[in-house]
Amino acid sequence: MPKNNSIKTVLIIGSGPIVIGQGCEFDYSGTQSIRSLREEGIKVILINSNPATIMTDPQMVNHVYLLPLTIKSVVYILKKHPEIDSVLPTMGGQTALNLCLKADGKGIWRNFNVTMIGVDINVIKVTEDREQFRKLMNKIGIPQAPSQIATSFLKGKEIAQEYGFPLVIRPSFTLGGSGASIVYKEEEFVELLQRGLEASPIHEVLIDKALLGWKEFELELLRDQNDNVIIICTVENMDPMGIHTGDSITVAPAMTLSDTTFQRMRDMAIHMMRSIGNFTGGCNVQFAVSPDKNEDIIAIEINPRVSRSSALASKATGYPIAKIATKLALGYHLNELKNQITKTTSAFFEPTLDYVIVKIPRWNFDKFEGLDRTIGLQMKSVGEVMGIGRSFQEALHKATQSLEIKRNGIGTDGKGYTRYEVIIDKLKNPSWDRVFVIFDAIQAGISLQKIHEITKIDLWFLKQYEELHLLEKEIATYALETLPKELLLKAKQKGYGDRQIAYTLRCLESEVYKKRETLDIKRVYKIVDTCAAEFPAETPYYYSTFENTMTINGETFSHNESVVSNKKKVIILGSGPNRIGQGIEFDYCCVHGVLAAKECGYETIMINCNPETVSTDFDIADKLYFEPVFWEHIYEIIQHEKPEGVIVQLGGQTALKLAEKLEKYNIKILGTSFDALDLAEDRGRFSKLLEKLNIPYPQFGTATNAQEALAVADTLDFPILVRPSYVLGGQGMKIVINKQELEEHVVGILRKTPNNVLLLDHYLDGAIEAEADAICDGENVYIIGIMEHIEPCGVHSGDSNATLPPFNLGEFVMQQIKDHTKKIAVALRTIGLINIQFAIKDEVVYIIEANPRASRTVPFISKAYKEPYVNFATKVMLGEKKVTDFNFNPQLKGFAIKQPVFSFDKFPNVDKKLGPEMKSTGESILFIDDLKDDKFYELYSRRKMYLNK
Repeated sequence: MPKNNSIKTVLIIGSGPIVIGQGCEFDYSGTQSIRSLREEGIKVILINSNPATIMTDPQMVNHVYLLPLTIKSVVYILKKHPEIDSVLPTMGGQTALNLCLKADGKGIWRNFNVTMIGVDINVIKVTEDREQFRKLMNKIGIPQAPSQIATSFLKGKEIAQEYGFPLVIRPSFTLGGSGASIVYKEEEFVELLQRGLEASPIHEVLIDKALLGWKEFELELLRDQNDNVIIICTVENMDPMGIHTGDSITVAPAMTLSDTTFQRMRDMAIHMMRSIGNFTGGCNVQFAVSPDKNEDIIAIEINPRVSRSSALASKATGYPIAKIATKLALGYHLNELKNQITKTTSAFFEPTLDYVIVKIPRWNFDKFEGLDRTIGLQMKSVGEVMGIGRSFQEALHKATQSLEIKRNGIGTDGKGYTRYEVIIDKLKNPSWDRVFVIFDAIQAGISLQKIHEITKIDLWFLKQYEELHLLEKEIATYALETLPKELLLKAKQKGYGDRQIAYTLRCLESEVYKKRETLDIKRVYKIVDTCAAEFPAETPYYYSTFENTMTINGETFSHNESVVSNKKKVIILGSGPNRIGQGIEFDYCCVHGVLAAKECGYETIMINCNPETVSTDFDIADKLYFEPVFWEHIYEIIQHEKPEGVIVQLGGQTALKLAEKLEKYNIKILGTSFDALDLAEDRGRFSKLLEKLNIPYPQFGTATNAQEALAVADTLDFPILVRPSYVLGGQGMKIVINKQELEEHVVGILRKTPNNVLLLDHYLDGAIEAEADAICDGENVYIIGIMEHIEPCGVHSGDSNATLPPFNLGEFVMQQIKDHTKKIAVALRTIGLINIQFAIKDEVVYIIEANPRASRTVPFISKAYKEPYVNFATKVMLGEKKVTDFNFNPQLKGFAIKQPVFSFDKFPNVDKKLGPEMKSTGESILFIDDLKDDKFYELYSRRKMYLNK
């Protein structure tokens, strides 16, 4: 059956600002969905309040409404667009589903004659309401953990008395495990029950017997109107039940599941999906499996929408779940659609993986003082990375190298724990570094059986770790000169970086690389093709590995599937995993950079390891290397592709930090030079430049140790702002008010980042903060936007409400900002984007810092003024255009306000005070006509409330 031709105009509900539990994976799914609808000639109207994403770009849809995700906004849009005939609510996570449900309850869809596509309202109710789901599973004979529903304290206490502890509390209609917890002791129960009841919008929780130690699996499925169901991917959680899947290390395909159990699980998932009602599209089903020989299976939940895991599954398999799910919502059947990777075979197939993927979450616990760092049923991670390899060990190493936490992979860097009691405690209380602690435990001589008893992690995974430990011990018995080729190749095939091997052999990383070159041990690139090379794939989506294949004649060879063209090429370095201070806005910049370079006739090559984002979609760049943004991997791709140059200023601090290496190896940096980037990042050098330009800046001094810092403090007045070099999101920045605080903080920073140059400057108490973004071609400067922060100086710009244009700066101050911006941009020889932060006191504009790269605010300004500034800046970086070649025409009526969004609800009892270190996870945009708006008054009245000195 072909598509439903009555569908002409679709409203898509987005997921809103990035919060923990609902990240940019829904921006990726929504973007794919929009593109899928546009291919069919369907008009798309979008509501989403997030300005930082590609999804909300004007060119993506026919109309985008950057409005709060409320019933009021939905009604406003439906009145403005009576042509809307359908709504697709399955692409915007829990937020979209809940809003859709609320609108249905108020009769809004019925009143405006709008049909819900992809999912029926009853399906949402039966899968999201824990009680209805439990009843349905009982009816269709799917086993569940013993459980009951509580809608009050009294009922909750009765259930606890009946089941005993430990128990699991799961609220209905929440995302990212909000309000969920494991209750081990009776005295914790009342508080955790209250948290669960409050987290649920219908104040309902499911209380079930804790299946601690059971293994957890997820299946990603697709279903069409003809009741065809296919399994796209099976994902195994390395962590057992008790840790939220978003916080678990996950592996695909499943590693420890017997074939008979997999078939039973598959049949159960299909039965569940067919029983929930009228539903077409992507679906995520979660199961628990007993760790004994019986392998009993119990259903945990089913999500009738694209999920966090479906973005991962799409990148892991190459099968674009959201894109196909959207076509199914239009009425297509699976057998009528094409495989997007091969372009010739049908979409009615189950992908086959001839590689392994490992996903590791990325946390930001260091941003929150007093935080419980253990992980459990409530998700706490802010991003994730994915590694692809020919074995679990290779994929595990690549994923750990992608995390950007100053680790070189598993072990072999001297940063592991060695004290027995610390290791045991960390095994008992799982925390963010569990992936490394397992190796530390084996290295400390703790038996696999004991590690398994404590963690309940399957012995198969622990044996994989043990093999790495034994290999490392063997390598350590050699010197670089005597290391056999077979052993070096084996280490590389298991994912070891040159840096790790060098650490074990007590030599330099470059020496290991030279030895590999001499022995011809080089990376080859393999294609992600969905079908294990059974059919040729047209999509250039690659991962690297080390091959040593034996022919019939006994000869060895390696086959490289990445064919290099003779076109002029440019490499864009991605921003790696999302974290606080470096989020989806940099992925937005990378995607625009790719599209602009394509317009200029370049073959575009993207390197990134973030499975949640649009930049790692298989058809954005001409070539995608899904690899760690880690020097060794990048260097070998550059050696292979030989591009004209590399763009580093779009990928945040991740890409910028690699500029020095690129310069050292004579690789051309497109845009602003390394020296200029370094000058701006080195606080001391930059302050000297300001002095030369006669531009005011706060009194300052630099220090490399606590003693120097104390000496600088004698020349400055407290409070003093301490700022490390080369950081993002204000990492390590703090306002200190006395010498004791100063010494403690400096020692703390240098322990984490040795050899850092710290800038100490006098904190301008009571100053107003502002920032400017500009494009410069080395001579001409165009200021794309000046924003004034509503909060006072001292609150990080990412945590401030900020208005575009400024609301309270006089002409004299504005002229100083413009003059300083132009002077600094030219003095730094900026080619591309630059962001400058200012503090204004007594009508004098002081410079806080300059960042000659894309900033967090560029997407916001682009959306507010309706101009593609990253596109323009990329063309300047490539030397294709001068700033004077563009006809700038910003359009904004009134003011746009950038509003930070925090995820403090995930961290009860955490300090909510704000300061120079960023804590927000996302942002929304608010448009107001004038300053008399009540919302502006409210923001302005509480501007100092959370300031922490």
